[in-house]
Amino acid sequence: MVFGYDGAFFGTTYARASFKSAFGITAMSAADQTNTSANLTSSYLAAAFFGALFAWPTMETLGRRFAIQIASVIFLIGAAVMTGASSQLSMIYAGRVITGFAAGALTAVIPTFVAETSPPPIRGQLTGCFEIAYQAGSLVGFWINYGINQHISATSNTSWRIPMAVQLIPGGFLAIGSLLLRESPNFLLRHGKEDRALDNLSYLRMLPKDHHYIQEEVGFIKARMEDELQMSSGHSGVSGYLRGAFKELSVKHMRHRLIVVFFMFMWQNFSGAACINYYSPTLFAAIGISDTSLYTGIYGLVKAVGSFIFFLFIVDRAGRRIPWLISASVCSLCLLYLVVYTKVANTTAKVLSESTKEGGNGATAFVMIYALFWSFGGNGLPWIVSSEIFPSRVRSLTGAYGAMVQWLASFVSTEAFPHMVASKMGVWGTFLFFSMCCMATFVFTLIWVPETKAIPIECMETLFSGPIRHAAWRQKSVYPPDGMPPVPASLLEHARDIHGEGKLPVEERVDLPKVEHQV
Repeated sequence: MVFGYDGAFFGTTYARASFKSAFGITAMSAADQTNTSANLTSSYLAAAFFGALFAWPTMETLGRRFAIQIASVIFLIGAAVMTGASSQLSMIYAGRVITGFAAGALTAVIPTFVAETSPPPIRGQLTGCFEIAYQAGSLVGFWINYGINQHISATSNTSWRIPMAVQLIPGGFLAIGSLLLRESPNFLLRHGKEDRALDNLSYLRMLPKDHHYIQEEVGFIKARMEDELQMSSGHSGVSGYLRGAFKELSVKHMRHRLIVVFFMFMWQNFSGAACINYYSPTLFAAIGISDTSLYTGIYGLVKAVGSFIFFLFIVDRAGRRIPWLISASVCSLCLLYLVVYTKVANTTAKVLSESTKEGGNGATAFVMIYALFWSFGGNGLPWIVSSEIFPSRVRSLTGAYGAMVQWLASFVSTEAFPHMVASKMGVWGTFLFFSMCCMATFVFTLIWVPETKAIPIECMETLFSGPIRHAAWRQKSVYPPDGMPPVPASLLEHARDIHGEGKLPVEERVDLPKVEHQV
């Protein structure tokens, strides 16, 4: 919610006359105003990139829980600086950088923490709650400015100070709530604290420490630790892990996965949605809407409802690939309408013609359709795919990598956006650019993004190095009937050994065909 609120509230807050007047923005030239708008947005995103970068060593050395607590305190400091500012724009910059750093760290740590502490059968659902909470925070960020417009004078400093102060609410709840968290058993076992790890796992699962489920889960974690030790050639510590991880990630099929994740996050941010989040008043004004705060709120509501529906009911049924293909194509067509409308219509006239008004209604409808379909695709699918295609032994590192790419791409797109609008491209040219990016997303997904729903991690090497590596559309024809590559023979042999030697508890033993199916 911290992440979602911060990504939604600032654009409409910056557009307030009281904010611009308080910090001397109205006295700036048009070019300086454009630069200030871009810099205030991009400074947050650039800091988030470095926050995600430094999150990984922090959570690997000090723990997931402590990393969350540190980031929460840093966030509260940044929010307090912004709330307490009066006329110094430098304090707003400082607050944006501090809160951005903390938000970037949280996006790297929290999904890892949730994944490690969740029961495996519902790990995907609980990790998906991260995106749902993001949309809830975003929804508040979009609507709070509408409520302020209705009840507080537009010239009062309170009208911009309240949205700044509201950051302290989710940040404060996170900081206080983190005191009640138990450290990840995975982290504790990695650092030789087995008794404490068993206590925490018993607490999380509400089962006694000697229960076979607890013992089996600890065994799985230890098996992953052995994989990591083999990967690092016996070298312990963070440096040894990094050497081994970078060596493993340099393998051809792993490099291909990293490249796919990079472009998924890049296309996610170059689809235009990030810029609409941060510069929604500018875009809605460009299509002739006067009450921009109301329509910004509706846009956020449509996007949030679409995300709730998609992540709760669709993503584990329809998969990843088809929804993004549909999403990218529909979003591109919606943006093409906006290209034509903003090129032809004169939305800056004092009195709009009837045809311009009608066209503006259509443009508004297409923006909402865009929001709905974007929530079915680029909104969260890169996070899901990047979390399920890498082996668990490198997943915390690749999770931080995904967060860094997300923030880097968001920084580039939002920094460029005001300059694109102010240049000869204008609004229509900017919409055209985003439409072309959505078309490129469709092509990229068609060729290089395979369906990963229900694909075991053991099959990912075949999926990303086999005959569909550059022909993802052939997945089902190459691996009929459902597109799942065959399980490696060595893994089936390992399953047979476990079954034959009776290593599983009596109540857990099953027939070999069922073991093979589960593997």
